[in-house]
Amino acid sequence: MPLDDRFGAHDTALVVGASRGLGKAIADGLAQLGVLVIGTSRNKDDAERIAKRYGTFPVVLDLEISEDIPRIIDEVHHRSGGFSLLVNNAGVNIPEPALEVSRQNWEKIFSTNAEGPFFVAQATARHWIESETTGSIVFVSSQAGTVALENRVAYGSSKAAVSHMTRLLAFEWARHGIRVNAVAPTFIDTELTASTLSDPVMSKTLLERIPLGRFGIPEDVAKSVAFLLSEEASMITGHILAVDGGYTIH
Repeated sequence: MPLDDRFGAHDTALVVGASRGLGKAIADGLAQLGVLVIGTSRNKDDAERIAKRYGTFPVVLDLEISEDIPRIIDEVHHRSGGFSLLVNNAGVNIPEPALEVSRQNWEKIFSTNAEGPFFVAQATARHWIESETTGSIVFVSSQAGTVALENRVAYGSSKAAVSHMTRLLAFEWARHGIRVNAVAPTFIDTELTASTLSDPVMSKTLLERIPLGRFGIPEDVAKSVAFLLSEEASMITGHILAVDGGYTIH
């Protein structure tokens, strides 16, 4: 059965960080499958553009300000009439050697990549449990949470936290019918990776580590996210799906 037949006619997804790159591709992919998409951005103008793109309403959400998250999720829940799909995509990376990592950068990365997404999931799950909604959550982790990558101690540590958080939440919330999974991409050709992938030496080194011999594109991740959210994956929870061309098999 085609994947889009596995989404309900009234399924709504909240995609955190939908303005560009992976988030935009994920949101576009879900919209093409008939899902109503509500996307967030920390920037007001971007949030308004996202709302116009999907015919919904703007949501300004800054994951670094975790105390605002419950209120914002409550507003989205009530204004939308409820959503049953959540994609925790937003993230940040500040590549630098471990000896140069500042407390400020460490805290920024962890608050955006791990702390904020947790409180988004927590606030969402509270609504789902209260309304007996069998929802599905997908976190965007990274291969950096599994293997060692140069100059990414803070980023890799935060993504390792996301991957294990996925397992822990899947375990706790399974009894409520809530599935929690994650995708762990390799280097994907987006604005955020442009400086890395445009370096011929770095690009060659990285490609040699990917058995399939290419970098990912946003649509590779978007299709994987859609699968994990859908009823096609109804027996899958607590899984970290590597979208890495084989990078992490050696």
